[in-house]
Amino acid sequence: MKLLVILTMVALAAGLQSGRRTREDKPPVPPIESQIAAPTPNASPDEPPAVTAEKNQDYRCSEDGSLARILDSDDIGEVVVSGKAADTRATITAKPKPSYTKEARRNGVQGFVTLRVLLSARGKIARVRVVKGLPMGLTENAIRAACRMEFKPALKDGQPVAQWLIAEYVFRLADSSIFAP
Repeated sequence: MKLLVILTMVALAAGLQSGRRTREDKPPVPPIESQIAAPTPNASPDEPPAVTAEKNQDYRCSEDGSLARILDSDDIGEVVVSGKAADTRATITAKPKPSYTKEARRNGVQGFVTLRVLLSARGKIARVRVVKGLPMGLTENAIRAACRMEFKPALKDGQPVAQWLIAEYVFRLADSSIFAP
C-alpha cells in the first residue's frame, strides 16, 4: 500500500499524464501576400470566386447557377404569409435532385441538407436559407437544386403571395447501404 502511494506521488511530481497528449495552441499563421492575391486555378479572371454556403445565411439564385449571398435585410417587397394563413398553400410541381461532388463521394459524406426556401408570388425562388448543411460542396449543390424547383405560388384572397417552405435533400451513397448484397 505504501509502495502504491509513493509511486503515485512520484508520478505526479514527474508530471506524468494518462498517456494523452496535450494540445498545444499555436497562433494562426497569417497567409503570405502572394497566396492572397493568387487566383484559384479553376476560376477564370472574369468569374467571381465561388460562394461557400454557411448556416443561417440567405442566398439568391442566379440564371447561370452561381450563388450570391444576400446581405440586405429581410425586406423582399412582397407579402409573405405562413402556410396556415394562406387560402391555398404553394404546390411544388418539380423538385430536382442535387448531385454529389467528387470530393464528398470520395470521402463517403452522407446526410441531410435542410433549406428554408422563399417561394415568391411571381413563381420564382426569392431566397434560400441554410438551416443544416453538409461539407464538401453538398450544401451548395442542394441550394442549386432548390433554385431549379418549380411551384405554383400560394394564394391569399385570390392573389398570389410569397411563402416560406422547408426543403430537405438527402445525400446517400448507394453502395454503403446495410441492405446491399
